[in-house]
Order: sequence, then structure tokens, then C-alpha cells
Amino acid sequence: MAPLGLHRHLLQLPLCPLQCCRFITRAAEGRRAPAPFPILRGDILPIHKHVYEANSRNSETCRHRYLELLQKVKEGGGENAILRHTQRNKKLLVRERLKMLLDDENFLELSPFAGLGLPYGDVPSAGCLSGIGKICGIWCVFIANDATVKGGTAYPISVKKQLRAQEIAMQNRLPAVYMVDSGGAFLPLQAQLFPDKEHGGRTFYNEAIMSAMKIPQVAVVCGSCTAGGAYIPTMTDEAIIVDKIGTIFLAGPPLVKAATGEEVSAEDLGGAKLHSRVSGCVDHFAAAEPEAYNRVRCIVSTLNFDPTPEEHPQEYEDPLYDTSELAGLAPRAYSLTLDAKLILSRLVDGSRFLEFKADFGTTIVTGFAYIEGNLVGIVASNGVLTHDASLKGSHFVQICNHRNIPLLFLQNTTSQDPTVTSVSQAEVLTNRLKAQASMMAAVACASVPKLTLIIGGCHGGESFAMCGRSFQPNFLFLWPNARIGLVDADSFPRSRPEGVESSEDEEEFTDLVTRLKEESSAFYSSARIWDDGVILPEDTRHVLGKCLRIIGQQKYERPAVHSSPMLRM
Repeated sequence: MAPLGLHRHLLQLPLCPLQCCRFITRAAEGRRAPAPFPILRGDILPIHKHVYEANSRNSETCRHRYLELLQKVKEGGGENAILRHTQRNKKLLVRERLKMLLDDENFLELSPFAGLGLPYGDVPSAGCLSGIGKICGIWCVFIANDATVKGGTAYPISVKKQLRAQEIAMQNRLPAVYMVDSGGAFLPLQAQLFPDKEHGGRTFYNEAIMSAMKIPQVAVVCGSCTAGGAYIPTMTDEAIIVDKIGTIFLAGPPLVKAATGEEVSAEDLGGAKLHSRVSGCVDHFAAAEPEAYNRVRCIVSTLNFDPTPEEHPQEYEDPLYDTSELAGLAPRAYSLTLDAKLILSRLVDGSRFLEFKADFGTTIVTGFAYIEGNLVGIVASNGVLTHDASLKGSHFVQICNHRNIPLLFLQNTTSQDPTVTSVSQAEVLTNRLKAQASMMAAVACASVPKLTLIIGGCHGGESFAMCGRSFQPNFLFLWPNARIGLVDADSFPRSRPEGVESSEDEEEFTDLVTRLKEESSAFYSSARIWDDGVILPEDTRHVLGKCLRIIGQQKYERPAVHSSPMLRM
């Protein structure tokens, strides 16, 4: 590992941007390489070493928890369920299916910790894998049921995860592939699954809207496709069914027997031959799973999309500072936060950053940089979002929107004490509020893609101006140390609060603070899909680069006028 805060090769480089001749180069012929931005100094000073070490220890604890949960997710429904799925039902595991479908295993998985520790029990990965991977060079969203988890039964969190994947497909105009292997809804929780606009029926509404937007959708029926789930393949552009294991019906053989007394096999009621030859519900018959996923690849080849040209070498510089040091810069608490530029120097290409309004509103850092060759405008929390900082952020967001530059928000906010002790203080807070409202409006109305990374706290109204979940960023990720909540539990008074008179009241207050801490953790958030996943600090640059390339695919699409969805026979 390089010396703290510095790679060895930095010692041989001039730090003056006018002297430095290292350029970020583009592969596209005829395009001049961008001018080199100034280099950020990312040295961690001795005075900050104790903060860095405290953060590192906390990050190591969070990392262990991250790896523990990741292992639990990879085990799916457990050993017995896996044996039943593969040996008795003769089906491939969901990750084996993805290997056959995708160009490579380098896909972006979304919300892997969804469904853990919920009131109705653990539903690892919400019973389905969702993510974005390349098929024939095209970035595609996939939603793949994992039938080893509760037999593929859909829980409320499963629906939420599928809806989020569809939202990402719509927001980024990505083709969608559904790999259906589900026993339908979990009926004991039907009140949380069926009636509302963000429940199960929204899946089919989204399919129609996506079709009207000319976003291609393909379904593979590689298992049960029961009850409401039967609509998924019948509303896609093209559907494939696998012989012997794929079935589509609203009610299976047991219900038919209960209702009519007739005994019928699943194959005769809704098997592959019936739906490919008689009903026409599917368009392609596959004798085995490998054939089905190869057929999907063939269909994607007919979409008339231009693959993004990233496979042709696009050269860019690595940061000059060690990305592993980001663990020591991930704040354990708001009071243990170091300068945001130290983080930026370990994320952006060549540690180069063109700062905007460097000396104004310094509690927010704004400027331009490249991440894995992709130009991005960065808005990073560097303290309390003051009046000046909010005006600066609003100005910069509007500049990026006018120039069509994606925005990256590095969020670390805290809830503010609303107590006002003087008229002058009230005036200051009011002006700050107005400025923050202006920044919120600029962020909400910016039409460029937005990425949000929560590096510390996500608390109070400041989190909205920094493009929190409710402001619909294209992607939102957290570091394992992150905290999400209306208020920061650490900022609560340590002594008995005013109005608490008895030991019972004090105990109740203590329990509240404890619960706030538990419910504000990154893993609690991710289990409920308040984000798109928890990522390790050292993986951040790679994840952000991938997201920017995914977002950039829209530039290579051929826009077309649309007025209606695909209407199947």
C-alpha cells in the first residue's frame, strides 16, 4: 500500500497543472483531448490522523457486516431449497441463468440486501435478482426470480424491487428482460401486495408504459408463471417458454381440482407446447434453458440499438491517491468528517478537479471532473448547507443542466437544531431555508441524469437539496457506514431531556434513541429498497463509472415517435 494519502508515483509528478503534461485522452478520432484540470491535493495531514483511524476502524466493522450479509444473500433459500430446485425440478439456479444470458459476469446488481430483517421474516434478495448487464453489447435491465427463496413467491418487498428495476429501465431507457419463475403472490400479505398504485398491478402498468416509450421488453418463462404473474410474459414484446419447466396459468392444477373436481397436469393446463402452439401467449418454444437464453440474445440483436463504443479503448488516468484509503474517509459520525476533496482526489480521473466558486459557500464543493473517462458535475457536502452554499449549489446544478452534464451528489448531511434564541438568528435560518428551497427546485427540475452517493449522513431537509431518494436520482448508493433518518440519533441529548420527569419517561426516550440508531443504518435502508444498494468505498469509482456508461447508452439510441404500446394478439 502507498504511503498514507499518497501513491509513490505521485512523488515524481509535477503538481502544477500548467506543467503537467498528462492528459485524459479519448479514443474517438478527430476529437481533441480535454484540457487537464488542476490536481487536487489529497494528503491526509498528521493532525487528522486520529480521525482517519477512527473512521477506518468503523469501516472495518461495517465491512464485516457487509460481507456477512452478502454471503447470506448468495445462499438464496438454503441448501435444501437449492437441491429441490436443481435436482427435483431440473432447473438452473438464477446466477447460472445470468451467466448464459449476459455477455459477462460484470453486471451491476441492484439492492442485493433487499428483504433481510423485515417484520415478516427474511426474504433474501427479495426473492429475485435485478440489475443491469450487457447482452450483445447492449445494456439491459434484468429481473430474475429466484425460486429457491420461498418458491419464488412474491412478497411486498419483491414487488417493490421489481418496480424499482422497471423505474430504472424507464429513466435510463434500457431494454428489460424478465426471467419468470414464480409461484405468485404470498396471499397472507395480499393487502400489502394488491390494491395500491405502488403494489403488484403497477408492474403491468409499467410494462404498457415502457412499451409505449418504445423500450423493448422480453420475457423468459423458465418456471411457474402463476396468477397475476401470468401477465408479465403476455405484456412483453416477445416471450419465450422452456419446455417441461415453464408454465403459465391463472390457477394451477390444485385449484382446478378444488373448483371442478377435474384432474389436469400442469403441462396440459399451461405448458410450453400449449402456449406456443395453441394459445399464442408466447412467441418462442425452447427445448431447454440454454436455448431460451440464446434466443433472448438473438432477439436483443434485432432491437436496432447501437452498442455503446466503450469496448474501443478509452484511456483515462487512475486517481493519484490510493482508493483503499476511502475507508478512513468514510465518516463514522458527522463530527468525524474530513474535507470532501480528500474523497474526490481518490475517485476522479488523475485526481483532477475543476472547482466552481472555490472560495464561496465552502461548506459545499462543486466542480467538474472525469470518472473513468466520463465527464460529470460534482456536488459534495463539506459541512452544513448554508445560505451561500445553497445558492452556489443551485447555480452549479443549473449550469450542468444547460450543458447536459450528468450530476453526482456526494451526500453527508445532518439535522439542524431548530431552536431560535434571537431575531437575528431567525433571520439567518429563514434566509438559509429560502436558499435551500431554491437549490431543491434546481435539483428537482434538472433533466440531466443524477447519481447520489451517501457517504455519511442523510438527515433532515439538507438531504433533499442533495438529491435524496425522493428527488428521483437515476441511481442512489450508500457506503456501509451511512446513516439515513429524519434526525441524527447521535445529535440527541445525552442527559434527561426537558419534559422527561420520571425514570419511565427516560427509559422510553432511551429506547427511542436506540431504535432510531437501528433504523438509520445503511443495511436497514437497503433491506427496504430506499436505495439501489450498499457498496464498499473502494468499489465506488468502478460502480460510478459503470453507472455513467449505462446512462450514456441513451446517446446511441435512435429516437422514434411513439403513441401506443405493443398490442399482442
